[in-house]
Amino acid sequence: MAEYDLVVRGGTVIDGSGADGVAQDVAVKDGLIVEVGSVARSATREIDADGALVTPGFVDVHTHYDGLATWSNRMYPSSHHGVTTAVMGNCGVGFAPVKPTDHELLVELMEGVEDIPGTALHEGLPWAWETFPEFLDFLGARSFDMDIATQLPHAALRVYVMGLRGAQREAATADDIAAMRKLTEQAMRAGALGFSSSRTLNHRSITGEPTPTLTAAEAELVGIARGIADAGTGVIEMISDFEVIDSEFDRLMAMAEAASAPMSISLGQAGRNPERWRRILAKIDEANLKGRVVKGQVAPRAIGILLGLTSTRHPFMECGAFREIEHASLTEKLSYMKDLSFRERVLREAPEAGGFDRIWVVDDQFNYEPDQASSISGRAALAGKSPAEFAYEAMMESGGKRLLYTPIINYAHGNLDACREMILAENTIMGLGDGGAHVGIICDASFVTFLLTHWGRDRADGRIPLPTLVKAQTFDTASAVGLNDRGLIRPGLKADLNVIDFDNLRMTQPRTVYDLPSGAGRLEQPTEGFLATVVSGAVTYENGDPTEMLPGKLVRGQRA
Repeated sequence: MAEYDLVVRGGTVIDGSGADGVAQDVAVKDGLIVEVGSVARSATREIDADGALVTPGFVDVHTHYDGLATWSNRMYPSSHHGVTTAVMGNCGVGFAPVKPTDHELLVELMEGVEDIPGTALHEGLPWAWETFPEFLDFLGARSFDMDIATQLPHAALRVYVMGLRGAQREAATADDIAAMRKLTEQAMRAGALGFSSSRTLNHRSITGEPTPTLTAAEAELVGIARGIADAGTGVIEMISDFEVIDSEFDRLMAMAEAASAPMSISLGQAGRNPERWRRILAKIDEANLKGRVVKGQVAPRAIGILLGLTSTRHPFMECGAFREIEHASLTEKLSYMKDLSFRERVLREAPEAGGFDRIWVVDDQFNYEPDQASSISGRAALAGKSPAEFAYEAMMESGGKRLLYTPIINYAHGNLDACREMILAENTIMGLGDGGAHVGIICDASFVTFLLTHWGRDRADGRIPLPTLVKAQTFDTASAVGLNDRGLIRPGLKADLNVIDFDNLRMTQPRTVYDLPSGAGRLEQPTEGFLATVVSGAVTYENGDPTEMLPGKLVRGQRA
């Protein structure tokens, strides 16, 4: 009889520690890694990994599958990128705790902040919970293609306690803060991985209202943090505009100190002030020197928007001609666009500048570190066309499914040098991919694959050693949120693995699929080169295709 459930044989094991790869076998039994080395014993299932890499499963700490996880077993698009653990409930938005009268408010907030269609949320969310422990119990009864963990979202907590006062950003009273503290302790003890909040004007509900947590006072933040301390477990995830860096950072550190908990803070290069991120990172470094555990959560490439007829936005959507057909089908839109009078009207109404020097066509030649010459403006000049004309024609390609790309964060200097610095900084972790969110304009769940291919293989200069990159997306991310049973290939740890044909690993072009409830669309970006993904010893994906195995479960925090 076979002694092991699974053996992955003959691959180059990059174990997540940062050490160089070694040719080894990995044996699995009962969902755990039991032997790493030369494995002589037989197994029920064997994977030939000769010529391939074997890594720990990837841990993505910044996703928004809060809705998807209530109606689907598959956490797409992350499932296509070797992710075996996804942490959701980020940026202060989510669906618990919630009173029945506030369902609409939380849907509007998620729809606006994270660009998830309200129609899909209304049809898909079962609302089989009110309290946060009840939400965890609901998720805990489900099975997935990866493990999921969730955090207590500040906006939902604030509205649950304060009602309309909370939604309208009124100051919390002492009684409000005491109630939020008690509920935070309850959530952590029930298994919330941590707490998240947003303090950025970029986060608004679909009605245009700022997030309820935007102006929460320090007393409220510290009171909630004390709830984390009361439970004795939990992490904190924050995003802020840092309009006044010193005072805002001090406010966040007061919260971290009151919680005695690790904190991560979103960090990126803004176009209007491209060196400001360095000041924030310096504050993070200083805080760590003083004994706080604070990480900047960073991205491996620009955070970019996808534009086109099948996405939420495109360059001509404000033109009167396009506003008249905004509800038409794709086929109907293409028919209009082929009409010369419609075309002339759009091009006449199009903004003269249009920002086409910062927009690229996503075609077979596209890469996520594009140069100026390949922008729409550059290509239009070579073709003897106006940039608007070139963009108009490009959008019609592939049956109207051609997408355009414009970077909004981390591309101020026309390259990804700042991202490289952030990746290699001592006090940063990988994140910000937003899997499950911004489904009509962003598909950055592919950050995980891009990290390996671009920085570990494809970039002409400034490449980063592959073991460093694997560690950054496995051990470092898992450790940052207290998931110490995964992220390394070591006996006794969870058997979450990827087998990768690294030479041929690539992302396909993003595309829109229509599989959300109500038939709403979302952006998807499959890969080629993931030979197998393993969760708790079960093979969940082979050559990019799903198996019937759904071993993923809700992961509760340490004290649950």
